[in-house]
Amino acid sequence: MIRIIRAVLLSACLVGLAMAQTSPKPASQPIPADRIVAVVNDEVITLHELRSRLDSALGQLQRQGTTLPPRDVLEKQMLERLVMDKVQLQFARDSGLRVDDAQLDQALQRIAANNKLSLPQFRAALEKDGLSFATFREEIRAEITIARLREREVDSKIFISEGEIDNYLSGVSGQGGANEEYLLAHILLRAPESASPEQIQQLRTKADQVVERLRKGEDFAQLAAAYSDAPDGLRGGDLGWRSLDRLPAMFAEESVKLKVGEVSPVLRSSNGLHLIKLQNKRGGGTLPAVEQTHARHILIKVNEIVSEPEARHTLESLRVRIKNGEKFADLARLFSQDGSASKGGDLGWIYPGDTVPEFERAMNLLAPGELSQPVQSPFGFHLIEVVERRVQDVSSDRQRAAARQVLRERKRDEAYQDWLRQTRDRAYLELRLEEP
Repeated sequence: MIRIIRAVLLSACLVGLAMAQTSPKPASQPIPADRIVAVVNDEVITLHELRSRLDSALGQLQRQGTTLPPRDVLEKQMLERLVMDKVQLQFARDSGLRVDDAQLDQALQRIAANNKLSLPQFRAALEKDGLSFATFREEIRAEITIARLREREVDSKIFISEGEIDNYLSGVSGQGGANEEYLLAHILLRAPESASPEQIQQLRTKADQVVERLRKGEDFAQLAAAYSDAPDGLRGGDLGWRSLDRLPAMFAEESVKLKVGEVSPVLRSSNGLHLIKLQNKRGGGTLPAVEQTHARHILIKVNEIVSEPEARHTLESLRVRIKNGEKFADLARLFSQDGSASKGGDLGWIYPGDTVPEFERAMNLLAPGELSQPVQSPFGFHLIEVVERRVQDVSSDRQRAAARQVLRERKRDEAYQDWLRQTRDRAYLELRLEEP
């Protein structure tokens, strides 16, 4: 369920999936006894939890028209995804990352609004189809938590050197063709951290088996659902439309060699072995104009003295004062805890990628002149106001910043997979699915 909800939350089409959930079994049918199928550090995963999530994933695959692998194969794949989610949520809990009820309520309001429903109407629609709103609510909390964990532990730590930027700008990918997009599907066979030669050979054998089945005409999406260790595996490995600069360098280099419908050779990275299929491609041309946002903010940092609720409350109070006529710039000078305070919180013209993801997402939802609710980021809590917007060509003085963002996008997925692998390998795991 969580994997499906992640895809839905990003695309804001959640109701359609929720409506397609399998109806609950009649009460007259016998209920099988539950048991533990995995132990993850200090928590367990039950057979009921596994099968509930698997039923949701099967519904998603059926709606995509994917030929389904055997159920026992999918059970193993789903259990691995449940383990990965559990490991990440435990890491978030132990490191103090929380999504409070106020933040969760805002997210649920946005999901309902995107489906053109009020929150009560959205809740009624879910419950009409047998989906517990309380369960749904906690799944959304988990999704937001995992997204923020990734941003904090992976995205914010990606380093791009000046040499990498020089190489990018001098290369062909930095000069044109930026609008060309590739629709890829992906299979990952993840290697454990510090994998032995024997383990690598086992993976290679498994990859060769997948390649052989593809040569015989089997469906790539079905094999991704059966074999891939990537989070998108149970969606048929679909990576969606991406420009080359939003792909890992290894994928980008291979994609330009493929014709539509072709599958790459087995590719090796630090995370394991990969296969990619070019499903389609489109576009081409020069770099497009980009939208800039002129914004200002007030930042309240969270530390041993100021708690998250206190920081949020301070900004809520300031928001009311601004709504009542006080000047944003005056309050920013008094309260904001960053270098923009002396300028009344003015951040100037911001290009896509200039700010952390949480800030940028909230800013992009605002109309000019609109104030945000308090927004949490790795720096603390922000009150954001959009002053105006404009569309500009990427000028020469911005090329290096734009190149830096492109290179960050290329590294994100690979860095995340590497972090996931290391985090899983450090966890205590007992897998009991095969027990009678």
